[in-house]
Amino acid sequence: MFCTLLVVGVLVGAAYVYRHIVVKGKRCTSQAKLHGKTVIVTGSNTGIGKTTAIDLARRGARVILACRSPQRGQAALEEIKSESGSNQVVFMQLDLGSLKSVRSFAETFLRSEPRLDILINNAGVYLQGRTADGLGMMFGVNHVGHFLLTELLLDRLKECQPSRVVNVSSMAHNFGKIDFDCLNKHKALGLGTSGMEKLQVYSDSKLCNVLFTHELAKRLRGTKVTCYALHPGAINSELARNTSTLLQMLLKPMTTFFFKNTVQGSQTTLHCALQEGLEPLSGRYFSNCTVREVYAKAKDDAAAKKLWEISERMCDLA
Repeated sequence: MFCTLLVVGVLVGAAYVYRHIVVKGKRCTSQAKLHGKTVIVTGSNTGIGKTTAIDLARRGARVILACRSPQRGQAALEEIKSESGSNQVVFMQLDLGSLKSVRSFAETFLRSEPRLDILINNAGVYLQGRTADGLGMMFGVNHVGHFLLTELLLDRLKECQPSRVVNVSSMAHNFGKIDFDCLNKHKALGLGTSGMEKLQVYSDSKLCNVLFTHELAKRLRGTKVTCYALHPGAINSELARNTSTLLQMLLKPMTTFFFKNTVQGSQTTLHCALQEGLEPLSGRYFSNCTVREVYAKAKDDAAAKKLWEISERMCDLA
């Protein structure tokens, strides 16, 4: 009986430690105030994007909510204003699955907003299919849309330097690979639709985020614009909303107990956006508010340059 109680006690203790130390994670400790600063957060109508926007608005920033759905974007706008107590929050429509929409957003923003101090490329999808431009959905939304958005806004970021670009990636990038032949032939990272194939394409798109950050940092040398990629943690959010109902039901107990909530999940994004002294770490990858080493494939100069050049061609920038 004693042994049984001891085992149960150890398991409960281990679960507590995992929940409160591993899952909960570190918090952004920056006390930075952002009055007079402007921040764009993509996908900020839900999940960690919305929580990030609330925190930035509380710090005094002018926050641009860049979201696809006008209905959901407007609803988030009112909620973020209420939660933050700030009226310096603006909704602007942005569909990252349409290069035309990305260009329209950038034109509207540059015409109406004189500053851009922080660009947070947060939005992401876990969904196969095609974008309006015929790109693979996860490649198009998770990488190419943000690539074009960043390129179009880079001059404004340079005008307002020191400034930052924050790319929300995932530890899934560790399992990613980039099939450049498939990209050139099919404008997609992969064509499969099974569960494992979709997960592989998602991982590939997250590797694109890390390689994009690596190459962007090289191209920004000599400026005071810096960039960072990050893993926010396993988040109990809406990313899996496009999976089957059965899978969502099976995941529910795990996401409730073992996944971070959106406040916990936003901390590394905030750290990369705000923490003082990160400039020498431009181009690096962060997790749990800490810089991390990545596999060789995630800092491969040749692959990063090749991905950049393909992305430029697909955006008609080359």
